[in-house]
Amino acid sequence: MTPSRPILFVALLAALGGCSQIPPLPDSARNMAFPGAWATADAAIKPAAVRDLSNWWRQLGDPVLDEVIEKALTAAPDMRTAQARLTQVRAGRDLAVAGLFPSLGASASAKRSKAGTAAGGSGAAQTLYAAGFDASWEPSIFGGQRDAASGAEADVAASEATLDSTRVSLAAEVALEYVTLRTYQQRLTIARDNAASQAETLQITDWKQRAGLATSLDVEQARTNLEQSRASIPSLETGRAEAEHRLAVLTGQPPGSLRELLPKIRPLPAPPDEVAVGIPADTIRQRPDVRAAEFALRGEIARSAEQRAARYPSFTLSGSWGWQAFSTAALGGSDTLVRSLAGSLAATLFDGGRISARIEAQNAVEEQALVAYQASILSALEDVENALVSYAAGRERLETHRRAAESARNAALLARTLYEAGSADFQKVLDTDRTRLSAEDGLASAEGDLLAAVVKLYKALGGGWRAGGETTDAPS
Repeated sequence: MTPSRPILFVALLAALGGCSQIPPLPDSARNMAFPGAWATADAAIKPAAVRDLSNWWRQLGDPVLDEVIEKALTAAPDMRTAQARLTQVRAGRDLAVAGLFPSLGASASAKRSKAGTAAGGSGAAQTLYAAGFDASWEPSIFGGQRDAASGAEADVAASEATLDSTRVSLAAEVALEYVTLRTYQQRLTIARDNAASQAETLQITDWKQRAGLATSLDVEQARTNLEQSRASIPSLETGRAEAEHRLAVLTGQPPGSLRELLPKIRPLPAPPDEVAVGIPADTIRQRPDVRAAEFALRGEIARSAEQRAARYPSFTLSGSWGWQAFSTAALGGSDTLVRSLAGSLAATLFDGGRISARIEAQNAVEEQALVAYQASILSALEDVENALVSYAAGRERLETHRRAAESARNAALLARTLYEAGSADFQKVLDTDRTRLSAEDGLASAEGDLLAAVVKLYKALGGGWRAGGETTDAPS
């Protein structure tokens, strides 16, 4: 064998050992059928291409909401945990990839010995000096280490997708709590305004009772109406405070830390007039939780191949190159050069079925990952359908509440005018006041519910993260 041939042979083994990539999805996962369109139909739901939803909350036009979400994405405990998990998985990947390459070490030693003349020695003490390099390598000829590296690479991709999924969930949770906070603020304003109006009614009724134009019963009914409205305020204030505290915790801060950022009552952000949802298959590609399940499946496929490779022999190369001499000055000379090269082949002949059992167990794990991947797709489709239904119903409910609130305000104003003119009894005023309070409170709740439905729809569509690249085997 010429000197170039060993080099070519080693280079070939290195190529075999160092080549690794994430395995593709099996046909059972790639060939899943998807509906061509969503079942929910609404004028505001457009089957157009989905726009960039990485920062969907900015479409709501509320700078305070933007600031709170950015704080959460930077410092929330869930985000920090997911980032630490990704760092850990990347280190595991690097460790698996390192197994594909040779290991090289350096050593130096000095050994002093003395052999007697009866043992054939000179009787003088001698020191043997040695220095050199040692190398060993197990090329992945049958793919075991290469498959392990592929599985670790898939784990990194799955962890990255999980980080993206955490971002999606966190942004949506912050937005929902923010909507809850603003809804409670609106309801508090309505309750306080109605209480102030009812206090005026009580005062007018008291004056009329003193003038003999109203009865004591009218006064007591007016007072009851006022106190019932005032009684609703503490519970609304509690809900507002809890939402504020939850927002602070979501941003990684103690409760009450956002008091300066959220002191004023602001109107709810305006929901978009229409939402582009695209087709189901496109939505699946945007969902990071589905991508995480996909890469988890790919990782298990690679580990199954790793277990099957244990049936084949393993080949190990080792060698050393260095110098040995009885003085440090002589080290490095050509006559002190020592080198060796060894190769070994090992195979399992009988293990009582251990390898087969490991393969069977890993195949079961792979099957579970496949089922989890398919379930994540079905769950994603369900999430979007539910969100679309909630969005369509929320728009209809809001319009109904708007009409009801407008009618209730008109009725309350008319009843008060007729009462003051002596053309209606006081019970009409009380009844219309209660109806107005209920209608206005219902309108505020409906506005919050519609905005919450929009947030859930953006979350279901996979909004809240920015794709770093396309998956080559994404379902279609």
